[in-house]
Formats: sequence, C-alpha cells, structure tokens
Amino acid sequence: MGEEGWSVQRRMNQTRNKYGNRKTVVDNITFDSAKEARKWKELRILEKAGEIEGLKRQVEYPLTVNDIRIAKYRCDFQYFDKHGVEHVLDVKGYETREWKIKRLLMYAVHGIKVETA
Repeated sequence: MGEEGWSVQRRMNQTRNKYGNRKTVVDNITFDSAKEARKWKELRILEKAGEIEGLKRQVEYPLTVNDIRIAKYRCDFQYFDKHGVEHVLDVKGYETREWKIKRLLMYAVHGIKVETA
C-alpha cells in the first residue's frame, strides 16, 4: 500500500464522533467512548463482588405521554443494587439539550432518575 493509502486508512481508524469521543473496545464490546468503557469495567468489578446484579447495556425505554410515543431513551447501563433498587446510568461528557429533555421525560414517565457519570 502506498504512503497515501496508509494515511487515509490511519485517519479512518482515528475518526471521532461529533463530541470528540473515540470508540473503545473492552471485553469484545465496542463503547462510544473510553469513559464509557472505563465505567463498564468498574461496574463489572462491582457485579463480580456482589455489590450489583443484572448489569445490562443499552436498555431502551419508550417515552410515551397520553398514549403518544414522544421518543425513546437508551441508557448506557442499567443494574440493580444489593437492595433491589434499579439504577439507570448514562456516561456523559457533555449534556445536550435533547439529553436533558429525555432525562426529564424518564422521570415524568417512568419515575426513574437517570444518573450520570
């Protein structure tokens, strides 16, 4: 491969999303950012220690008001603590306007306060 082709391939592998995050792979799972991948590792340690259970990624919640589906919300992580309390967690570097609205809708529709990391 010529020098020019290598350069193009290298740039493609180093692309970032619009918020500057780089996709990161941990446990054969691709995360949207290194911060999200680090949080996954931290939660997996807590799960193995028995502090949390039922750890899931990318759980989707419908945001429906008066039988009208307004949007859907997909969290980064969902789990239960040792007291059975559900936790919904989103890893954020920047809170967009859309995110703030969906966080409020999650509380209004499901009674869930989304935590951020």
